[in-house]
Amino acid sequence: MPTEVNDNEGALLAYGDLTIHTHDGLVLAAGRAVPLSVREFQLLVALARSDGQIVSRERLYEIAWGRELRAGDRSVDVYVRKLRVKLEDAFPGLELIHTHVGFGYRFAAEVLAPPSHTFHKSATGK
Repeated sequence: MPTEVNDNEGALLAYGDLTIHTHDGLVLAAGRAVPLSVREFQLLVALARSDGQIVSRERLYEIAWGRELRAGDRSVDVYVRKLRVKLEDAFPGLELIHTHVGFGYRFAAEVLAPPSHTFHKSATGK
């Protein structure tokens, strides 16, 4: 769960090594800037403030685009994917955004499971 602190320069969300400066659009991963678009930033703030709860695609669209989600619009999914990739690059081995199919997205730090290495024998036994 992120910690939100208000100071003279605005709100600051801190979640482990992730720091979000909500008033100036700055996101830091262990002190290094993470370049995000305005939409990615708005989605991140909305998810980080959700206190680990699932946020619907409709609600995320309202927050980031300022209007109602139209039927068939996949903008939220596209931008969440871009955001997820940037956060995984900044925090290798850590998953911060989780998809709940049919419900929405949730923000919580979870360690990625190591890839499984399944070995198969060919039908010929070679």
